[in-house]
Amino acid sequence: MEQCLIRCAETSDYDSVELIMKQVQQLHVDWRPDIYKPADPVYSRESFEKLISEKRLLVAEQGGAVVGLLSFMYRHVESDKQVTRDVLFVDDLAVSEEYRGQGIGTQLLQVMKDKAKQEHLDGLELQVNARNTAARKMYEKLGFTEKSVNLELL
Repeated sequence: MEQCLIRCAETSDYDSVELIMKQVQQLHVDWRPDIYKPADPVYSRESFEKLISEKRLLVAEQGGAVVGLLSFMYRHVESDKQVTRDVLFVDDLAVSEEYRGQGIGTQLLQVMKDKAKQEHLDGLELQVNARNTAARKMYEKLGFTEKSVNLELL
C-alpha cells in the first residue's frame, strides 16, 4: 500500500473532488436508479467552499493528483432515551475508480480514527450503501460494526 499525502482540501482541488464524486454518484445511480439520479454538480461550489472553510474535507494525494476524499461532521447526540455522545460522522468517503483497492480509503479513515481518539470523542460513524460490498468489507476489516439497519418497503 503506497502511502498518500492526506491534507485539508483547497479551492484548487474542486475539479478533482467533483470528478471523484461524480464517479461515486454514478455507482449509486447504477445500484438504485429508483432512488438516485445523476447530479451535476454533486458538490456545489458553495458547499465545497463551506467544507473547506470549516476544515471538514480531506483529500488523499498521490503523485500530485487528488485520488480520494473524505468529508465529515461532528454529531452531538443527547436525549432522555440515549447516552450522550459526541462522534465524528463520515459524510462522504470516495476514491477515484482507478485507485480503488489500494488502501487509500483505509488511510483516510485512519486519519479520522486518530482524530476521534485525539479529540476524546465517543466514536466514528458512517453509513454505507447496502450494495457497496467492497466498501462494507473495508469498514468491517477496520473494526466497524453495525449500529442500525435501514429497511424499506417498495
